[in-house]
Amino acid sequence: MAKGINALRGPSRAIVLVTHYQRILNYIRPDHVHVLIDGRIVRSGNRELALELEAKGYEWVRESIRSREEVTV
Repeated sequence: MAKGINALRGPSRAIVLVTHYQRILNYIRPDHVHVLIDGRIVRSGNRELALELEAKGYEWVRESIRSREEVTV
């Protein structure tokens, strides 16, 4: 699967890959990583964000959202 996706990559083509598994990103190197919670993009970054999520989990992202929501209320 990764070979096929990588073969299709190019500057005139966008590929959206939705996954919960960082391991696939060992074979498909993303240009951008977005974290969705409740249907909203709450964090964006590069491949390093995916590695951080693999190491720490998602709870720190949820906590940062809660902190921001408390400030804006």
